[in-house]
Amino acid sequence: MKSKIHEIQNTTNNIMSKKIVLAIIAVITLIACNKEGASDANVHISGDVKGLSQGKLYLQKIQDSALVMLDSIEISGDSKFKSHIKLESPEMLYLFLDRGQTNSIDNSLPFFAEPGEIKIETTLKHFFADAKITGSKNHDLWKKFDSLNSKFRDQNLALMAKRLKNEYQPNPTTTDSIEKAYNNLLKRKYRYTAHFAVTNANKEIAPYLALSEIADINTVYLDTIQKSMTPEVAKSKYGKMLKEYVKERKALEAQK
Repeated sequence: MKSKIHEIQNTTNNIMSKKIVLAIIAVITLIACNKEGASDANVHISGDVKGLSQGKLYLQKIQDSALVMLDSIEISGDSKFKSHIKLESPEMLYLFLDRGQTNSIDNSLPFFAEPGEIKIETTLKHFFADAKITGSKNHDLWKKFDSLNSKFRDQNLALMAKRLKNEYQPNPTTTDSIEKAYNNLLKRKYRYTAHFAVTNANKEIAPYLALSEIADINTVYLDTIQKSMTPEVAKSKYGKMLKEYVKERKALEAQK
């Protein structure tokens, strides 16, 4: 009986030892993988969402017209966070805040990420409006562009309100005036955007604006932006997309 007990104990000990060894190997492998991933990363994001004690942050990007998650961060007690990812070239990313059960729509923070150290500081109360992002030259340029572009948006909203009001009591003269004002506004915005892109053609913001803001502008303007890009920008994600888009536009126009 004792010998059988010893056999069972030895077998159990062997099994436990093997499990412990396997567990240690798994942990070492996981640590090694994490270190490899961290060393492979070229974008290092650190930040603070003041007032956030519980929740989740999701780092996302647009791929094939859909949002794809790059990283998820659990916030528990400490509002500070870090994320290390790899990007082939500078790209617009989105930091999404999962507030849980809430009706708030202030949950998404776009920022132009690029290799290096990026710092994001904001608040839970005004996640988008209070955001301060440093460490990205492309983002600095995007903010500069957006400061004037927001004025175009405000003017466009004002014209839309006039349109709706005019629909209740149609007035041909007012209708013509609104349409003329809208067309002039659109031309001003497109020219400003094209000029901004050409002026900053040494940064990835240039092809991004061409594709996201003025994709339906005359092909001549898009071609000018494309030809103004530096070799490095031309090889970037948005640079390649713009070159392909201009090529397709020219092919379609040649068929007409």
